[in-house]
Amino acid sequence: MHPKKTSLKLAVAALSALFSLIAVGSAKDPKPAATLPPASTQTGVTYAKDMKPIFEVSCVKCHQGDKPKARLKMDTLEGVLKGTKHGAIVIPGNSAKSMLVESVAYLGSDSESWMPPIHNKAGIKQLTPEQIGLIRAWIDQGAK
Repeated sequence: MHPKKTSLKLAVAALSALFSLIAVGSAKDPKPAATLPPASTQTGVTYAKDMKPIFEVSCVKCHQGDKPKARLKMDTLEGVLKGTKHGAIVIPGNSAKSMLVESVAYLGSDSESWMPPIHNKAGIKQLTPEQIGLIRAWIDQGAK
């Protein structure tokens, strides 16, 4: 067989295998949310009582200390309200426009901004619709 034909067949086989792996891997990956989960009806939602437990499990591992990712500290209310190196992630009174909600709800096609990241080393899972709804209620109630 001609060397160029052999190389071409190997390249086609390699690409075919790669596409198969991508298809299998993407079936396990979360999909972007079609719609934003509704805000919880719970009243009196606060950072200390309601948000801190969620953030400690899903966010604080990367967003605390001297060198937090994106310079975002989520281990205190002040840190969350301060936001990232790019600005605020919470707009008190408007959860639908808050970057935090967009990120945890996996909205949009930019999976780099989804939090927690899909393939994170700590194995942290995506927040549930109920948790996202509680975050929305907290923000809509003034993020206190």
